[in-house]
Amino acid sequence: MTQNERHDISRRQFLRQFGFGSALMALSPLHALAQEQAADTNVAFTPATESNNMTYRLQNGSGEAISLLGFGMMRLPREQEEVNRLVDYAIAHGINYFDTAPMYGRGTNEAATGQALSRYPRDKYFVATKMSNQSPNLWSLEKSKEMYENSFRQLQVDYIDYYLLHSIGGGGVDTLRGRFLDNGVLDFLLKEREARRIRHLGFSYHGDVAAFDYLLDHNDEYHWDFVQIQMNYLDWRHAGRGRRRSDADAEYLYGRLEKLGIQCVIMEPIRGGGLANVSDEIRSQLQAVRPADSPARWGFRWVGSHSNVLTTLSGMNRMEHLEENVATFSPLQPCTSAEEELLARIADQMAGYPTIGCTTCAYCMPCPYGVDIPGNFAFYNDAVNKGLLPLPQSDAADYIERQRTYTEAYRKAIPELERATACQDCGECLSKCPQHIRIPNQMSRLVELTRKRRR
Repeated sequence: MTQNERHDISRRQFLRQFGFGSALMALSPLHALAQEQAADTNVAFTPATESNNMTYRLQNGSGEAISLLGFGMMRLPREQEEVNRLVDYAIAHGINYFDTAPMYGRGTNEAATGQALSRYPRDKYFVATKMSNQSPNLWSLEKSKEMYENSFRQLQVDYIDYYLLHSIGGGGVDTLRGRFLDNGVLDFLLKEREARRIRHLGFSYHGDVAAFDYLLDHNDEYHWDFVQIQMNYLDWRHAGRGRRRSDADAEYLYGRLEKLGIQCVIMEPIRGGGLANVSDEIRSQLQAVRPADSPARWGFRWVGSHSNVLTTLSGMNRMEHLEENVATFSPLQPCTSAEEELLARIADQMAGYPTIGCTTCAYCMPCPYGVDIPGNFAFYNDAVNKGLLPLPQSDAADYIERQRTYTEAYRKAIPELERATACQDCGECLSKCPQHIRIPNQMSRLVELTRKRRR
């Protein structure tokens, strides 16, 4: 058995590998595993079903079997019944890791997640949430404690499985100190982990790598259980393109964590859909190797092929996306060396495309002037991938025709008051963007595309 085969297991294989017979199915998961694990180990899992071939990873230390596909709850539908339906399908097909945060859904996401999950026994799922105290008026220990306690109420739980310092890196080490270190918030969370109200403590990272490095340099003090990073085959070596020099490629982040023995939770595995909506040229390269696989499946398989990944988050707000992703991980077929080389070449090719690195997370919203920032960027990137963008190097006749087609499509897709022309360059969005996109500058580019004329 290879190292990856030992690391990736189906739920049925998990039972078989550790010597559990069919009689175990009649026992409660926690009780049955307690007979085989150390007294302080908390392993919770759903018994296998005929429809469940999900791939699992074992969490270092606790031995928890975590589904390699995790449910990112950030982009949930508004209707609770639809949320419940998605969660029901996910749990029935082996997904047991659900990620939310106080700031998602403008403050409603934790409650929706809690309502959906509370219909199941507590040992059927692992829930992750975050200390989303990004705003300076929330930095105090008192305000942070209020946010923390509210998460328990919203999620309807008495312990949180995976708790994160949310989005460290923005503002560098100085902001890290203000949010978590100098105010005693991290000390408080460490004590909460000791009290087992937090089972695993980690952080998510975007931005200045100095903050990432600081927390890992002090791992002997903090003992991080996991770290959430943005990782996909484009960001592996091209994360910093068009952004700040202080941003780090995913290859560096993953490599550091792997050396320290800290498992990764992965966000943006297909870059907010950008790696699912690729150009026809790239799509044809992928289909030549695996004709039946979508570009999204390629992206998920690439991430899941890395053995230090504990789970891969996907924001699945549509049933067809959930079904496809479940199929991708049930079980996961790791990328071959040749496939990894192909994706590396494609990443090099994509790095030269004039796309905007927006993942449509909508952290920048709402815009005080009504601009639909993610919508504008999504339209632009789609035009690039479909070869519709009017490029300056085109001859005059081609440019004018492309610009006319582009402008007409843009005006149909984006309502007038939400277009880039409404941007007032106020800069309020800049500190909110985890990708550190210079949003007003990019809005100016979009305006020029519809205004400029060549003869």
